[in-house]
Amino acid sequence: MAAGLELFVEALPDPVLVIGPGQRVVSSNKAARDLFPALRMQMALPLVIRSPDVLDAASRVLAGDAAMSTMLHERVPVERVFKVHAAPYLDETGAFAVLTLRDLTDARRVEKMRVDFIANASHELRTPLASLLGFIETLQGAAKDDPAARERFLAIMRDQGRRMARLIDDLLSLSQIEQQQHLRPQSPVDLVEIVRHCVDALTPVAKENAVTVSIEAPDALVIAGDRDELIRVAENLIENAIKYGAREDGAESAVEVKLGVAQGRVRLSVRDHGAGISPEHLPRLTERFYRVDAGKSRAKGGTGLGLALVKHIVARHRGVLRVASRPGEGAEFTVELPLRA
Repeated sequence: MAAGLELFVEALPDPVLVIGPGQRVVSSNKAARDLFPALRMQMALPLVIRSPDVLDAASRVLAGDAAMSTMLHERVPVERVFKVHAAPYLDETGAFAVLTLRDLTDARRVEKMRVDFIANASHELRTPLASLLGFIETLQGAAKDDPAARERFLAIMRDQGRRMARLIDDLLSLSQIEQQQHLRPQSPVDLVEIVRHCVDALTPVAKENAVTVSIEAPDALVIAGDRDELIRVAENLIENAIKYGAREDGAESAVEVKLGVAQGRVRLSVRDHGAGISPEHLPRLTERFYRVDAGKSRAKGGTGLGLALVKHIVARHRGVLRVASRPGEGAEFTVELPLRA
């Protein structure tokens, strides 16, 4: 095989395998060697890739067929999807098949997220909308002259309308934050002042749930950020801690909010003493519309988008969000953000 082809293959960003007579690998690039750590020169292709479709494509191209494409699904160590393009190459040393692997894993994942998002958003809006339409029809018919039923139905309709308004507001906020994800906020913001403001605003919710909120913080911690977005982060985390940290029996509970500096970063932690979260739910908490308990979340006025908003806002501020929880031991949400230079 010509040395020029080897240099060209090595320069390509996608994994490339050059297959020679006997379906043996005669050349590869670094991306392919990273993808297949056990790969060695002159190794038989079936020992590298076990997909019958890929092996068939390589065999047909080596036999003189035109270029063709197929799919490769790798399930270990993690699930990945590749589009494999097999093309013939001829030189004075013989005939070869050049296999190029294009990683479609992220594209497939994004497409699935888009489909799931549309389905979930439609479902979340359809339920309160159907409820509103049903009550309107009832008020126009059987309950037209029933004042007690009218008052009861109007109260439910108001709650359902507010639920849709919250959902639409969260969807618009999420879309706006995603559009500005690459733009890091630069305004000086005092995170301590924001947290105290949010705790004061949530005092009625805390009293209603028999929860005491305590704050441990210095006088001020200034970071570069967007004040409105950071209010949203603090508000979501503290309100969630109050609502999900409340005791089912009505007994008093506590939420601890701590602010400080660790390793050159501002750290905001919010801890509750509620039922906690099972380990299998932790990796998915920030997915849109993901709920540990869908019925409980809706009953508490949740849209299923709060933690997704928190994750995107924290990412825009170049920070990280961590969650620690065990069933029966409450949960602690920690946000770390860079200090303002």
